[in-house]
Amino acid sequence: MSEISKLDQNLIIKKIDNETLNLQINDNETLMAIVGQFDQNLKELSRITTTNIFFRGNSITCKGKKENIHIFCEAIKFLCNKYFLTNVIEKEDIMLSVKKNIELKESIVKSFKQLIKTPRKTVIARSERQSDYIKALKENDIIISLGPAGTGKSFLAVSVGVTMLLEKKIERVILSRPAVEAGEKLGFLPGDMKEKVDPYLRPLYDALYELFGAEKIVKKIESGEIEIAPLAFMRGRTLKNCFAILDEAQNATETQIKMFLTRIGENSKLIVNGDPSQIDLINKSQSGLIKSKNILKNIKEIKIVEFDHNDVVRHPLVSKIIRAYQKKSTDDQN
Repeated sequence: MSEISKLDQNLIIKKIDNETLNLQINDNETLMAIVGQFDQNLKELSRITTTNIFFRGNSITCKGKKENIHIFCEAIKFLCNKYFLTNVIEKEDIMLSVKKNIELKESIVKSFKQLIKTPRKTVIARSERQSDYIKALKENDIIISLGPAGTGKSFLAVSVGVTMLLEKKIERVILSRPAVEAGEKLGFLPGDMKEKVDPYLRPLYDALYELFGAEKIVKKIESGEIEIAPLAFMRGRTLKNCFAILDEAQNATETQIKMFLTRIGENSKLIVNGDPSQIDLINKSQSGLIKSKNILKNIKEIKIVEFDHNDVVRHPLVSKIIRAYQKKSTDDQN
């Protein structure tokens, strides 16, 4: 038996033969996080990599075809890195760990450094583009992000924005979006302004509650530190000391997006998020998202991040659904 590699002082990997590998994880907390409750993480890795896994003490033995035990070994390295940097292993990490693209996995490991620590969980980048996006959210004043559902555009923006609020780097977080799909006819809806707009901001609320807890968020809304406002109500304002997110911007016109971006004031960040494939306007040509991206792409102070199906972090089926519709659209055009 010969030692073939060593990761930190916690992971020792020994090759038994071409079809058997032994891994020893010396840190008990790391070991239990990787193994999972009732060994569920190891069982999932065994299923995905088509290997047989035997776990005893701090030792994990993997048996299978040479290429499969290599994938398993790389997965354990990835998970050790993840736990070392974030102190948590989540279900999504198991799928990430078995990606065959080693360069991609290495870039994801590097992206772990782009952490967002919220009261309820630690948020990490799960792709290189997500890492670039988080970096832009922290460093740039205006960010435009485009991409399909499930790529983390809104979730990561909310994470950074409210974290900055709690750290008192800003005074307010403003959440906005085109209030209805084909215009902003709020007067016909029942309730006060918040009640009129709330249904359209449900995804942002879900992110807020998941990351910070409902009670804390309700208090921030009541105090005005988190403000909910339809896009139309941005006109004439100057946004100072705030983090403002315009969500679902594919349903805003070029003029509306220009109006929103030109509200920027001292010590503020403005984020425009949207999915060009989900335009709900009756006249889709009125959408200003892609037009604004093209107009502003050469301004170096404005960061533009474009996601694709490879960045989807929801259920694995979401990425497959997106690819299927993209293929259908391409076939129709041809």
